[in-house]
Amino acid sequence: MCGIAGIFHCETPKPVDPARVARMTEALAHRGPDGAGVWTGPGVGLGHRRLSIIDLGGSPQPMHSADGRVVIVFNGEIYNYRELRRELQDDGAIFRTDGDTETILAAWQKWGVGCLQRLNGMFAFALYDLDRRALFLARDRLGVKPLFTAALSDGSIAFASELKGLLAHPLLRRQVDPLAVEDYLAWGYVPDHRSFLKNVEKLPAGHFRLLEQGRQAGTARQYWDVSFAERSDAREADLSEGLLHHLREGVTSRMVADVPLGAFLSGGVDSSSVVALMAEASSRPVNTCSIGFDVAALDETSYARQVADLFATDHRTRRVDPEDLAASAQLAAIFDEPFADASALPTLRVCQLAREKVTVALSGDGADEAMAGYRRHIFHAREEQARALLPSALRLPVFGTLGRLWPKADWAPRVLRAKSTFQSLATDGLEGYARALSALTPELRQSLYSPEFLRLRGDYRAEQPLLRLMRDAPVRSGLDAAQYADLKFWLPGDILTKVDRTSMAVGLEAREPLLDHRLVEFAAKLPERQRIRGTQGKWLLKRTMRPYLPDAILYRQKQGFVTPIAQWLRGPLAQEARAIASGATLARSGWFDNGRIALFAEDHIAGRGDHSRLLWQLLMLDRSLNHLGVSG
Repeated sequence: MCGIAGIFHCETPKPVDPARVARMTEALAHRGPDGAGVWTGPGVGLGHRRLSIIDLGGSPQPMHSADGRVVIVFNGEIYNYRELRRELQDDGAIFRTDGDTETILAAWQKWGVGCLQRLNGMFAFALYDLDRRALFLARDRLGVKPLFTAALSDGSIAFASELKGLLAHPLLRRQVDPLAVEDYLAWGYVPDHRSFLKNVEKLPAGHFRLLEQGRQAGTARQYWDVSFAERSDAREADLSEGLLHHLREGVTSRMVADVPLGAFLSGGVDSSSVVALMAEASSRPVNTCSIGFDVAALDETSYARQVADLFATDHRTRRVDPEDLAASAQLAAIFDEPFADASALPTLRVCQLAREKVTVALSGDGADEAMAGYRRHIFHAREEQARALLPSALRLPVFGTLGRLWPKADWAPRVLRAKSTFQSLATDGLEGYARALSALTPELRQSLYSPEFLRLRGDYRAEQPLLRLMRDAPVRSGLDAAQYADLKFWLPGDILTKVDRTSMAVGLEAREPLLDHRLVEFAAKLPERQRIRGTQGKWLLKRTMRPYLPDAILYRQKQGFVTPIAQWLRGPLAQEARAIASGATLARSGWFDNGRIALFAEDHIAGRGDHSRLLWQLLMLDRSLNHLGVSG
């Protein structure tokens, strides 16, 4: 795991200052504390920060191919590099190291852009071919590793693993894109189709860019997609056997490392499954760690301890308390862009805990998206059944009226909180799922914005790119479209961003075995009955893991990595909530109705409503504006 950065002049090969590239990579030093390097050539400069995981002393970067004609900087891991290496050696390739980086160089020289189809791993890399005078930028299939790019005023393209690498370049303009504010308010993060700053882009997951000197910069091109358009007709027992095979492959391939290795353990199905299969494959006790909370109803450490005892892991636990919310400024610096998933805080703490003993940690991320494990998937599948039974001419007026009149009862039992369900049923399935996925509804966002911001936003709505994505998706059902949206939109924008930034902030490599692309492709072909059955999501996964895990772990109510932000903002952090409306940076932006925000804060503190999500989003937006040194 590493940090990469660089500069490329497309039209004319202007000299690149090595010191400028070095400053960009220095901004990424946390991603690679074990080494640094810079290489420059006519019109190009590549920089690297290294976190040594494999071939600890023998794979410094930037790395040249054996013939010196290709140079690479690489962030990530290629899990099948040994198999590829043997195939390439049989074809005459010469290797001087024992790591995976050199395998990418040889694969490019043999297969060109087609090498991406051969790589199984998480990666973002920049490869410069001296003969073609071309820069090849690529990102892994699911978007585990990030890559930012920016077109600069001198005609160059700059790239970096994180936005802070680009911020170190003096020509990058720090101007906020108002459409990114709309995106952020809707989702709680800035999705991959946009960046918080104008003129900055993110290379989408499963895409590459090929830039050649003397030609205009090319756009990103897709090399991989997941299709839900086919259904397996295999027997259930065979599907379970196939799933277990892919699970084992995903886990064991990610256990290869020349440094200490462990796992995050929440006590949920996914992380427990990963730990079970790690224990099966390991001759030593697995290092595991978990995070708890001072609010008993949200604390899952007892379940994690149960799994740790079952597999005799070397387990450690730490708690997060309200004082940790003082780290919000630190989170803003870690993420650069505003990021409001409150579970980032415990994720950072569990990464810090893991790093005390290990350099690599396996996580359970990805199974919910691939195998329909979220509660919203179950609700969406039921709503789709209702939509199929009731004509839209009846649904729209009936449920639209109920959605408007039904009170927003955050305090009530879940069965009585039907407002969002009625609002969803009043729309088509895609719009209903977009509403389920959003952090703040379109109506709430509209009420928060100032007249000036509404003018800047124009006709754009954050839901539009998501709806296009789902409408064009290779799917057969509404559940398929929901999962496709999760894998292509939510996963890289929220979950993988959270894990990458928090783990890299402490020099820890996080690996996601349940996002092995072969497992994801297998899961996309499962019949819906193997994904959701009754009130159970991830049905086949739970059935498959019954020989390993007790039912008390497999079938307990899904909780997720929930943080007690609502309680904290009413108690020890009430003043933080009140300060949001008068925060100098946010108020100076002119984007919001500050009086209305103040009312939401007082309403939350008094317990008349739960506005913690809104307040936390605005707090993190304010922190990010301060970090970036912009006011709107």
